[in-house]
Amino acid sequence: MKRAFSALPALLLVATLSGCATSWVVDSDVKSFSSIDTVPAGATYRFERLPSQQANGERQASLEAMAAAALEQVGLRRDDANPRYTAQISARVTTTLSPWADPWLWDGPFGYGYGYGYGPYGYGRRWYGGGWYGAPMIPQASNPWYEREVGVVLRELGSNRVVYETRARNDGPYTSSAAVLPVMFQAALQGFPKPPEGVRRVNIELPTAKKQQ
Repeated sequence: MKRAFSALPALLLVATLSGCATSWVVDSDVKSFSSIDTVPAGATYRFERLPSQQANGERQASLEAMAAAALEQVGLRRDDANPRYTAQISARVTTTLSPWADPWLWDGPFGYGYGYGYGPYGYGRRWYGGGWYGAPMIPQASNPWYEREVGVVLRELGSNRVVYETRARNDGPYTSSAAVLPVMFQAALQGFPKPPEGVRRVNIELPTAKKQQ
């Protein structure tokens, strides 16, 4: 669900995901750049970290595990001893005010959101009375809204040339980054190594149960 959509379609989608729904869709806007036509069978890589990522080793390792599953799906195998490429992984999660919030309704508590990876801390209004924190239902207008972005940069070892760069963005009311971020990495790598040009929408369906993890 994107802010560019009107409120009515967004509400209809939320309603579809409630009740007896058994699946839900993570919709990501993806933009990729590639300078390679093919990747050798069994191509290998190792992860590369920026200094800021090295300082948050446990968090970065979690992100890399998510990305590794997506990289494997497109034919890239992790091999720290004999890599052909390096892979730099990034992710950001920011909590903001829901686009459905009524600016005149200021009652209720506030809460902090957090940045995942090396994203900034966000400040957003929280609703503690159910909604997406409880049973699936149409979220309250004051519920927090999550803006997420993931990125993958592949460099060819030896030349240190960037051969692939891709980013995926998603926003919505879903609280579980542990479920959403792996799917966004899959979306970011869709079409590898020759993705379509320009921004494209990639929809991936997941079981509803994962939304509440």
